[in-house]
Amino acid sequence: METKKADNLAEWYSQVITRSDMLDYYEISGCYILRPWAYNIWERIQTFFDGEIKKLGVMNAYFPIFVSRAALGKEEKELHGFEAEVAWVTRSGQTELHEPIAVRPTSETVMYPAFKNWIHSHRDLPLKVNQWCNVVRWEFKRPVPFIRTREFLWQEGHSAFATKAEAEVEVKAILELYARVYEELLAVPVIKGVKSEKEKFAGALYTTTVEAFVPANGRAVQAATSHCLGQTFAKMFEVDFLDENHEKAYAWQNSWGLTTRTIGVMTLVHGDDAGLILPPRVAPVQVVVIPLHFKDKDSSVVDNKAADLAAALRSAGLRVHVDDRDIYNPGWKFNHWELKGVPLRIEVGPKDVAAQQVVLCRRDTKAKEIVGWNAMCERATATLEDIQATLLQRAREVRDSRVKKCPTWAEFMAQLNSRNICLVPWCRETPCEEGIKARSATESVTSKSEEEQEMTGSAKSLCIPFDQPELAPGTKCFACGKDAKCHAIFGRSY
Repeated sequence: METKKADNLAEWYSQVITRSDMLDYYEISGCYILRPWAYNIWERIQTFFDGEIKKLGVMNAYFPIFVSRAALGKEEKELHGFEAEVAWVTRSGQTELHEPIAVRPTSETVMYPAFKNWIHSHRDLPLKVNQWCNVVRWEFKRPVPFIRTREFLWQEGHSAFATKAEAEVEVKAILELYARVYEELLAVPVIKGVKSEKEKFAGALYTTTVEAFVPANGRAVQAATSHCLGQTFAKMFEVDFLDENHEKAYAWQNSWGLTTRTIGVMTLVHGDDAGLILPPRVAPVQVVVIPLHFKDKDSSVVDNKAADLAAALRSAGLRVHVDDRDIYNPGWKFNHWELKGVPLRIEVGPKDVAAQQVVLCRRDTKAKEIVGWNAMCERATATLEDIQATLLQRAREVRDSRVKKCPTWAEFMAQLNSRNICLVPWCRETPCEEGIKARSATESVTSKSEEEQEMTGSAKSLCIPFDQPELAPGTKCFACGKDAKCHAIFGRSY
């Protein structure tokens, strides 16, 4: 790693994700190759989330990647949601298609005509469907691997209910699962809240969100969203049913999505100048065992013991790899596995074999500990749990220290330019929000690397947090001076 995280975040990030074998760049801008190291992390997220939504009665399905112009046009005519992002197929071989076909940017327009055919009576509800797939969105100039890409992997859940109350229960349940993915698996703290009218999903009644924070550049990341769509799409696509009184009613719908952005957020939050730091619960390898080889010495004894120790660790339920390659020295191996973010390293050399001990080294703190063979499995398991908890605690403490209360515009801009996010009293009006974005852009200070990536210095509303501080009577909006209606989080974002 030639670049330090604090010196040039963009270059550091590029080095980390490629040298740790997570990702390769591809010839088409904004598209990337997810190597097994990264895809394994995504699979662990999938396994957890898929199991949890099935407990809620959600079933997986798969819908086509292509969208007809008529179906997409119906949504765009009303909502203008993904118009600028759509990629179109216009030709088959050398033959021009009679009508262009869109590649899905999201699947409402693919799924809801089917929902119309499946739902006729209140007995057909609720309908809860999820799909794991890829989508394509093409609107931006400067992609950021995992964070902002033209093609990405995600899950998208879509559901229909007879009542608004039922739909709202699911919206909150899914958002809580997203928070658990970030906090329990990825050890990344998030702020739960609702999006402003300007920032909500086009056509939604409201959008709930979990927002993450990258301390290295002071930018927030929309980590995942759960939308209550109301009846907008049901009316648009005629998703109606006969209720218990044999009267026609429109379904109440939700949609919700989580993407491979998760991997990028985890990397940006936890990584250091030595490379990745992986939370144990998602690490492809939790423990790497390194037998120490020395020149002109028989390594078979330590190799055999390393294999025995690894087998014991696997029996304890841990994911273990033994690096017994004799073409690399121990120092090279230490650096290699640190770069890949493996949470725990176990060293065993000739002296350790003689003393019936091993050396444990944590990736997060670099702390070392000598442990006897009999206690190794128990100590390794406990250490991994401690690493998981420490990463979350450390990230939360840093995040909390960078959320600043700003009752005035001057304080807001000072904290924004100090790479913090701001909790502000706000009027909750769209014209004010548009003014904040424009005004903050002209008064902002951004780094050279951010400018090179075309990341603006403007601020926007990230969310109106569910956890609301008391709003004293007479409190004014920090930006326009009107009466404040809530506290909101504003900041720069990816």
